[in-house]
Amino acid sequence: MRGRDGGRRLGTAELGGELGERATLVQFSSAFCQPCRATRRVLSDVAGLVPGVRHLDIDAEDHLDLVRELDIVRTPTVLVLDAEGHIVRRATGQPRKADVIAALGEAV
Repeated sequence: MRGRDGGRRLGTAELGGELGERATLVQFSSAFCQPCRATRRVLSDVAGLVPGVRHLDIDAEDHLDLVRELDIVRTPTVLVLDAEGHIVRRATGQPRKADVIAALGEAV
């Protein structure tokens, strides 16, 4: 997972859902993306294990303006946000649970 993303802050209006108390895992997916399904499971599991962490899944095709603004070029792309909505990590492809948990360390 890559580091800071220029300090960009995302909120409820852009994401269509509430931020987690401690961190938010934002997944950009597409309908026919097989790795997106597995990523969804991993992120949901992590959000269930770590108190104050929320997982939001965003359909890239339905949010093209945000996809372009954030330079999302493939799915799945995962953003890790801190409690204020600042992007602290970014990754593309299917992440491992251990990597997601480690990335959360920067956000909380």
